[in-house]
Amino acid sequence: MSFEELFDASYERVLQTPPEVPDFFEGFYRRFLMSSPEVRALFRNTDMAVQRSMLKKSFFSLVAFYASGNVDDVLHRIACLHSARHLSIKPYLYDLWLDCLTDTVRAYDQECSDDIELAWPPK
Repeated sequence: MSFEELFDASYERVLQTPPEVPDFFEGFYRRFLMSSPEVRALFRNTDMAVQRSMLKKSFFSLVAFYASGNVDDVLHRIACLHSARHLSIKPYLYDLWLDCLTDTVRAYDQECSDDIELAWPPK
C-alpha cells in the first residue's frame, strides 16, 4: 500500500468512534492542550468547536496539497495566521503538534503501525 492509501484507510478508521468516545479531533485537541501550558495559553480564548471544525477542513486541504502540490486558500490562510507576523507560533510547537497527532492516531486506529504513523500527516 502507498502512504496515501495507508493514510486514507487510517483516516476512515479514526473517524469511526463509538458515541461514548470523543471524536478524533476532540481527542487530538485534548491531548494537545494537555501537552504544554504554552499550548493551553495559546488556546485560552478559543472556541474549540470552531477550532476542531477548522482542523477537519484543513485535513482535506492537506490531502489535496500532497496529491497535487497546490496550496489552496485554506492552507495559505493557515500559514499566514501562524506566521511570525500574526500568531508567531514557535517552531517547537509544530513538533509537539505532530507528536500529539501521532499519539492520537495510535489511540484511535487499532490497526496503527509504523508505516501508518509515517503516513500521518499524509505525504
